[in-house]
Amino acid sequence: MKMIRMFNTAPREHGFYMPGEFEPHSRCWMLWPQRPDNWRNQAGPAKEAFSAVARAIARFEPVVMGVSRQEFETAEKFLSLVSNITLVEMEADDAWMRDVGPTFIKNRQGEVRAVDWGFNAWGGLNGGLYFPWDRDERIARTVMELSRIDGYKAPLILEGGSIHVDGEGTLLTTEQCLLHPNRNPSLSRDEIESLLKDYLGVDTVIWLGQGVYGDETDGHVDNLCCFTRPGEVLLHWTDDPADPQYEISLDALKRLSRARDAKGRPLTVHKLHQPGPLFMSEEESNSLENHNPGMIREKGARLAASYVNFYMANGGIVMPVFDDPRDETALALVQSIFPDRNIFPVKAREILLGGGNIHCITQQQP
Repeated sequence: MKMIRMFNTAPREHGFYMPGEFEPHSRCWMLWPQRPDNWRNQAGPAKEAFSAVARAIARFEPVVMGVSRQEFETAEKFLSLVSNITLVEMEADDAWMRDVGPTFIKNRQGEVRAVDWGFNAWGGLNGGLYFPWDRDERIARTVMELSRIDGYKAPLILEGGSIHVDGEGTLLTTEQCLLHPNRNPSLSRDEIESLLKDYLGVDTVIWLGQGVYGDETDGHVDNLCCFTRPGEVLLHWTDDPADPQYEISLDALKRLSRARDAKGRPLTVHKLHQPGPLFMSEEESNSLENHNPGMIREKGARLAASYVNFYMANGGIVMPVFDDPRDETALALVQSIFPDRNIFPVKAREILLGGGNIHCITQQQP
């Protein structure tokens, strides 16, 4: 692998910024699941689901899948016949590329660099999901080296799922996550916002409150709300006032309705009704090995299911569905918002059981 250059200054000083996910990609990065305390039945069903996601994205753009040495032969059986998917050896603690991988940035000339954030497994020793996480901590640098892309080491614990940008200077995040004391306890809100502006090239940060109810990432914004294009967002919603998600989404709607983006525009908000609610079954819980106390995988646990957690590929949307009565309505709404893209549904309950979904397991490279 090429020795890459890590700059000591912030990306903004060099004219770099994070583009919107709806802009063109050169490839998508993923990681292969294998952790038996998070993926049931020795991760067999998860491997099927991750493969389905990878094959769907490969219809639109190249996919690079990081796979551990011990799983390489298995992954080849699932994916080797797909010409647009490349397998590379990569050791990780789990399979959430959005959160452990780098955030790619570019300048107006089209040069691409990347940001390597700090990672502590969603909370470190104060509510984190597992220990150790040292292999996950190295993933971003490994991806940068494989891509031969220079970059920056940010002085901030941050997961990629906790941010969404419009590519024109505006960033969405949640207070629940970025201001949580188990991420950056020594930094104030203003200091965190300043670092976001310096490392992602944004001018305006729109702070939402909480994320999706029960989301063990401490409220990642990518499960709750995303930019579909500059000036427009899609919001996870429920019409049921008795549902604990209702007040969370209503508060987000109020904040979004008051907000102005970096260009001074009000935001158009599209409501995307949640599935379910969905819950973990007894069989699903019992098919895990060595239950990890950091991860709630018990019968009856509510799953943080969201249709917003999709991936915007080149010309397509790879979107989770759950064999739920609301699937078709959700697909139709997303198609109306992205009329020029092919909406490709993937059955994603097995990914949801592990604590996230399609957006969480992918990372786009401009």
